[in-house]
Amino acid sequence: MYNKILVATDGSELAQSAVEHGAALARAVGASVLFVTVTETWSAFQIASGIETGQVDAVREFEEAAKTSAQNILNAAKEVAVKLGVQVETHHILDRPAAEGIIQAAELEDCDLIVMASHGRRGLGRVMLGSETAEVLATSKTPVLVLR
Repeated sequence: MYNKILVATDGSELAQSAVEHGAALARAVGASVLFVTVTETWSAFQIASGIETGQVDAVREFEEAAKTSAQNILNAAKEVAVKLGVQVETHHILDRPAAEGIIQAAELEDCDLIVMASHGRRGLGRVMLGSETAEVLATSKTPVLVLR
């Protein structure tokens, strides 16, 4: 039924349940898993705040912090799949609204299912909120499994 399952994660505790559930489901049905985390575009307010506190290149610093955070999130997710013996890929999507990045990745990677939590966290590491989950549900052509 499923060959490739996309699991969206932002590293939050709730998203971790999606990581674990998605990897276990992939193992049960013999599918591979694609873990995705999305970094939204920096806001002018964040950058202005950084400049006020003395950051010389606030945009570059934001992007480096986002990259490091995403790599940590994806490495942790990958460990879960590896322990279960599931074939795994990871993708960090930059400069996109979360729902758009998740849907685009699912389409480009020919995923059969999207697994995501109902809410994520806010701030730099933010990937999805309830509104992002609702948008994925409303606009994705790929089936979506939402975990509370």
